[in-house]
Amino acid sequence: MTDRMLVIPRKKRRMRSPTENMKTPYGLEVVENHIPYPLPKDRLFRNLPQAVRAELAAISLSAAYRKGEILFAEGQAPRGIFVIYEGSVKLSANSFDGKSLILHLATPGDVVGLPGTISGKRYETTAEALEPVQASFISRKPFRDFVRAHGEVGLRVAETLSDIYHATYREVRYLGLSGSAEGKLARFLLDLTADQDHDHGHARAKLILTHEEIADVVGTSRETVTRLFAEFKRKRLVEVHGSRLLIVNKASLQKLLA
Repeated sequence: MTDRMLVIPRKKRRMRSPTENMKTPYGLEVVENHIPYPLPKDRLFRNLPQAVRAELAAISLSAAYRKGEILFAEGQAPRGIFVIYEGSVKLSANSFDGKSLILHLATPGDVVGLPGTISGKRYETTAEALEPVQASFISRKPFRDFVRAHGEVGLRVAETLSDIYHATYREVRYLGLSGSAEGKLARFLLDLTADQDHDHGHARAKLILTHEEIADVVGTSRETVTRLFAEFKRKRLVEVHGSRLLIVNKASLQKLLA
């Protein structure tokens, strides 16, 4: 799971409605009433019977978001869920003094806005596109009706909500029981590649966050993160090429967690 908490200055962002008349930014196709394709992480809708997927497509709207645009805002009445198909979305909570706490980074296959859509309570986070995003949007009432009509989907919703609970618990535990700076950076990098296949200790991932943002994730300074990255590269634990990360020695990184 590639989620980690960090504090950054709050910025005002434009919120785009999924039903707004849009062009196709960054070459992302905008198609109404369409579930583009199943993804490995798409737990809610993967492997549904064809007839059920047809029902789902009939209530779904494809929407594209530019970097920095808002899918939904904290405190807003829940409009529905978003299934991410391309790009990444950060979920953050805002404080009264203008700071933002990042709670999760949603990637293709993730569903955002589910707790509020099911409970009817206002969104507890703001969802912002970190890069060009393609998502399928399903309004709250049609989605709840769809869940009621299909017990298997209802079970999957319960499992997904349980995953969200346990992920939040892990984050609180991480903040309260943190170790050394190098151990926390090692954990961050391992978590970033947790969903990847490790071939002989190797795994690849995309680094979306800057060193300063990673420093806020792991609770240290930007200078420390930069120094530790240089040390990890010197020891052949990782390789970094632009925004691409390669875990070279997973076992050695895991030893730093102790």
